[in-house]
This record gives sequence, C-alpha cells and structure tokens, in this order.
Amino acid sequence: MSAPESVHELARARQAARAEKDFAKSDELRAEIAAQGFEVVDVAGGYELRAKKRFSTYESTRDIRPINSGKYEITVAMIIDGFHEDAVATLQTIKKKSDCAITMVVLGDAGTLADQLDARTSLVVVTEDFGWGENANALLRNVTSEYIVIMDPSTRFTGDAITPVLTELKKREFVAVGWRGGLINLEDDWRSVDDKGAGEVDVLFSYFIAMHREDALAARGFNNRALFYRNADIEFSLALRHSNGRLLQMDLPLEQDRHHGYHDSDEQYRDLQSKKNYDRILERFRGKTSILSPRR
Repeated sequence: MSAPESVHELARARQAARAEKDFAKSDELRAEIAAQGFEVVDVAGGYELRAKKRFSTYESTRDIRPINSGKYEITVAMIIDGFHEDAVATLQTIKKKSDCAITMVVLGDAGTLADQLDARTSLVVVTEDFGWGENANALLRNVTSEYIVIMDPSTRFTGDAITPVLTELKKREFVAVGWRGGLINLEDDWRSVDDKGAGEVDVLFSYFIAMHREDALAARGFNNRALFYRNADIEFSLALRHSNGRLLQMDLPLEQDRHHGYHDSDEQYRDLQSKKNYDRILERFRGKTSILSPRR
C-alpha cells in the first residue's frame, strides 16, 4: 500500500536528522514511522517506505528478536495470557501516567491489544507457551532500554510510578526496586514472607519489579523451570541478593485489580507449580542468612 503524505514528511525529517548526524532523532522518527505501519529503508538518493507487519509472531520465546525501546531509558514489560480487556485498561493507565516504553509478550492471539500499538508501545506474539520464567527472561534479553519493569497486567498506575523508581535505580545503591515485597520469615524456616512496608527487603514480587537490565541478566534472570509466576519472583529476588544486590520496596502510586494469574488459573495446577517453585527456593537458599537484608 502507498504511504500517506504525513508518513513521507516523517521520512524526510528523518533524512534531515541523519544528514545532521542526529541519530537519536533519526531513531525516534523511525519509531514514529513504524507506529504508522511502515518501514523506512535507506536507498541511494533517498528512501523507500514499505508496509510492515504491526507486530511479530514467534513459535518460541527463544526466537524473539530485539524489541526496540526507542528513546526511552526504561520499558514496562508484561506477559499477557488472555483477559485482553483488562490488559488494555492497564495499558491505558501506564500511558496516561508515565513516560516510558511499553512492550508485551502475548500468548496466543493479539486480539484488541494490537489496537494499542503506537510509537512507544510494542508487542510480540508467542504461539507456544514455555512457561512464565522463559517469557520473563525473553523480555529481559530483548528489550533495548537500560532499565526494565517486569509487571503483572493486573497492576494499574494511579500516578507516575516510573520517575521515582528510575531515581532510585540511578543511585546504584539497589539493583531492583518494587512495590510489594518483604522479609523471609526465619522463624518458620523460610516458608513465608512478611511484608514490613517500604525499605530494604529480601524479596520483591512481580506485581511490579523495576531493575537495571544488565544486573538482572548477570544474576541469570528468572528460573526457566518456573512454569508459573508464583514464587518465581522470590527465587529471582534471592538470586539477586546472592549476587550482592540490594532490593528496595517503595510506596508507589499503583493499585491491583483482579489478579487473573492467580484467581482465574486452574487451582490444582497453580498449587502444584507454586510448590515446585518454592521447593527450589528452599533447596537453593534456605539457611543462607548472609544473603538476606538487615532484619526490621
């Protein structure tokens, strides 16, 4: 299909930015062109505009290519498995309240989520689900921003949650900051987590975890054996602490809507996979009190 004049204007502006060696502006304009459904290709004497797919589809998370975060230094990343209407509502709160890139790994059909694509919002579809841990690691590996938030689509922004976490992460005192977390309960032999409110913690929960992406990858990310999300975030948190990272729980302008990943999953599957995840935690970390944060 032929591109409208408005897209050609963007392409000409990109050419001018490249001629001035303003490559950041050039990348920003490329992203705007892509959001309009076109790919700009540099050719001798000018450019060509080609219709492009609005999103990519992969059979496996291992096939996913880099996901461009554009000018944004932080990306909010979500794994979406059904309940698209609620995910759209969450996306709209992020767009309204914060300045960041947004990307989604969508399991199965993209549906109405494709209507949310714009210059800062992208998605990839994965046709086969290899489990929550592998999906989360695919996001860690492939977004191009320096910082990333792994967030559940049940978490809604009520204000700007991005600026305060970026401020903390840039101090380099903490490798990850989040909204909900706590301290491992030593009195019940590491079998539960106590929420002590804002402050340094042992674990953060995947309702909202912001981190320096390279720190997360250096700690080997989430466990690929975690098919279900529950307790996988605890194992990841302890792996970060084992790598000498500190974690911070913050009061943030967020709220939780219905958490479909828990309440609407098969109860037998949920309980079995949650137990498997926690059994690994006990096997790997129980008794290693030196990796824990100060008690409070």
